Amino acid sequence: MELPLPFPLSLPLLLIAVTSQFGGAWNRHLSKRYTVNPLGYKWAHRNITYRLESFPATLSANATRKALGSAFSKWSDVSPLSFTEVRRRPADITVGFYASNHSDCWRSPLHPCFDGANGELGHAFLPPRGEIHLDKNEFWIVGRSRFSWRRGAWLNDLVQVAAHEIGHALGLWHSADPRALMHPNATFTGQRNVGPDDVRAIRALYGCEDKELACGAWAASGWCRRRRRYMKKKCPRRCRLCDEPPDADVTPAPPPNVKVKVVPRGKVVAFRCGGGGGARNLSSTPRARSVSLKPLHPRWYKDGERIAASVPGHIAVRGRHLRIVANEFNQGVYTCRDNRRRRADAAESWSVRLSDAAA
Repeated sequence: MELPLPFPLSLPLLLIAVTSQFGGAWNRHLSKRYTVNPLGYKWAHRNITYRLESFPATLSANATRKALGSAFSKWSDVSPLSFTEVRRRPADITVGFYASNHSDCWRSPLHPCFDGANGELGHAFLPPRGEIHLDKNEFWIVGRSRFSWRRGAWLNDLVQVAAHEIGHALGLWHSADPRALMHPNATFTGQRNVGPDDVRAIRALYGCEDKELACGAWAASGWCRRRRRYMKKKCPRRCRLCDEPPDADVTPAPPPNVKVKVVPRGKVVAFRCGGGGGARNLSSTPRARSVSLKPLHPRWYKDGERIAASVPGHIAVRGRHLRIVANEFNQGVYTCRDNRRRRADAAESWSVRLSDAAA
């Protein structure tokens, strides 16, 4: 059985730095931000199968399978659902990588065709159709999405995008919570894991059930307290953890001997290589008087990768000066190195973080 009309839900990639339209005060006063499809479409069974129809050019078949398995596990960890890949028989959900003119995009104005590199990344159909289409012309990777200065293209995290589309294939629409994986701009916000709002959404559709027969014995042995993380995943009902959000990821510490700069989203931060110029927030600091510096031949790097050119709206590099717009993609460690000097101490580095992300 198929839907009377196709109901695709897509995830675009935003390339311009913008300020989130959802303010922090509103976030604190709203608890339910998710949307379940209004017709209540969902899978009638809990053991869901999936099959890969085609693969991207930038990842091996093995790496693609691992990425999809990781994406599905994000939902199985917080719901009573389980997912199994099949290869030679029909599956509930099919996943494939397609070019811009794949046939389904011509049948509905709600369903945009793929547009080559960047832009539209993928879309999915609600149950019971269960199809996930991803743009074959994107540069897919396993790891956090970022702009590659060496390749001059955006590298898109397959795990994140696939997990978002899986949410649609399970029956979820978009969330208004920017901390949710199901937020329509999840690629821009950098959210890679299910958030509290996602958990509430998936459990509103499928409930919250224990997955192990031994949950009673484990709970009686004190595991709800001693092995809380494990029991939250396997026995949430027995331990009364159904309403609790998943455990938050710990933000890694910055590298040693790196100056840390915490700035608000959307602010312009300037770096000056040499002379102890450091980093300045141009949106809140008056313009400093010019300082005479010794001639340098600097090269700029972000997270160890050479910045070869400016990207309008994101990063501007000119000699010893570098400016960035503070957003999720531009977080990271920036390093300036004088290419005439080989010593390790010839480099200056700054770690840029968003103030609301660090809170």
